[in-house]
Amino acid sequence: MAGKMTRLEIGTVYKKDSSGSYYFRYQVNGQRKAVSLKTKNYEKAIEKAQEIIPVVKATNVEVISAHVKEARGLITRKKSLALNQIWDIYSKHSDRAMPATVSEQNAYKSTLEEFIRFIGSENADVKSINIEAVNGYVQYLKGSEVSVSTHNRKIKRLRRIFSTLDEFRDRINPFLSASLMRKEREEQEEEVRRLSFTKEQEQQLLRVLDADKYKVMHKSEIRVVYYLGMFTGQRFKDCILLRWDKVDLRLRKIWVKQFKTGKEVTIPIAQELLNVLQQAQTWKVNEYVCPNVAERYRKVDKNGKNTGNNLVNIDALRVIKWIGLEPSIKVPGRKKSVTVYGFHSLRHSFASHCAEAGVPKAAVLSILGSNSEIVDKFYTHIGAESQEKAILAISGGMSGPSDRERIAMALKIIDNLKEKSSVIEEIEKALR
Repeated sequence: MAGKMTRLEIGTVYKKDSSGSYYFRYQVNGQRKAVSLKTKNYEKAIEKAQEIIPVVKATNVEVISAHVKEARGLITRKKSLALNQIWDIYSKHSDRAMPATVSEQNAYKSTLEEFIRFIGSENADVKSINIEAVNGYVQYLKGSEVSVSTHNRKIKRLRRIFSTLDEFRDRINPFLSASLMRKEREEQEEEVRRLSFTKEQEQQLLRVLDADKYKVMHKSEIRVVYYLGMFTGQRFKDCILLRWDKVDLRLRKIWVKQFKTGKEVTIPIAQELLNVLQQAQTWKVNEYVCPNVAERYRKVDKNGKNTGNNLVNIDALRVIKWIGLEPSIKVPGRKKSVTVYGFHSLRHSFASHCAEAGVPKAAVLSILGSNSEIVDKFYTHIGAESQEKAILAISGGMSGPSDRERIAMALKIIDNLKEKSSVIEEIEKALR
């Protein structure tokens, strides 16, 4: 092998003969690959190889295929497109993302605008955006104190946008590399979990909602929303936008088609909730159980972005503060505070109380939705207890009297008592 050979982080840059072009050799899935770097200049060869390395790290077959095409010169030169013209192309492209909310649609545009500001020239050509530019943006995001999930969402948006610009790019999509994404474990030391309310805290919430001294807009309706969350375990939006045609007080049933998942669940109405819903019927003015809160929640700005949901959420958090809990805390390395107590905590509480009461997991899933990760969180200990019982069973640890046998033994002792106090009589009644 002739010429200078250099080993990089991944792969090797070398020449087959002293007068020829440089090649880059690497391995993908255990197979050796070699592609021409199309240059006899050593510095340029190293630069081109460094651009390829993040792509080689990716496992996506499509990424590798695109890289091979580029390296072999199979991708033809494309026409020019300035960065400030990208949105016009993307927003009309058939492969553009179609988010369910206006807010997320706007987020695609704002993320692109942020990236262009980082590049520093809105007139720069799309072809000039290489892996170095993208890596610079990644470092900028890491220094901006955004969460791992926010970082990854921004990269995914730009990946989607640049995937629609094939006719304007000479290179492969610079956002395709998996190495641009951050790992969830980066935040494991600062991980903050949503906390559930205890039964005592839930009672406190109901008391302050009944107390005249605490004020919040449309308080009587906010009270109903809290009862719905507490006794159905449904999400904030599902509780606020519940319609009367989904409530049957006679059958004591509520039907919810969850906005987030599209799944429809059926929930029995607890007596406490029934009383509150009967009161709510006195103000029935339209299809919504909580008409004023629903109207406020559905408010949008001139761009069609929902703004009312945040206003109503602030009202809900105010109720939590009334009982002395701080909804959010500051986490090192994060610009925004992280919510620990919110209306969603009622959903966690619902699962927690059901687990403690021994309600079958399948029954809870039928109410919260089959894809609820919250249920797994609170039912882990149920599985552990079952495992311990299994071990005891095979080791003879469960050979003692059964529960039924113990009850029979207790009743026999009570029957032999010459005198029975009122307490003993109550115990006997409960056992029988």
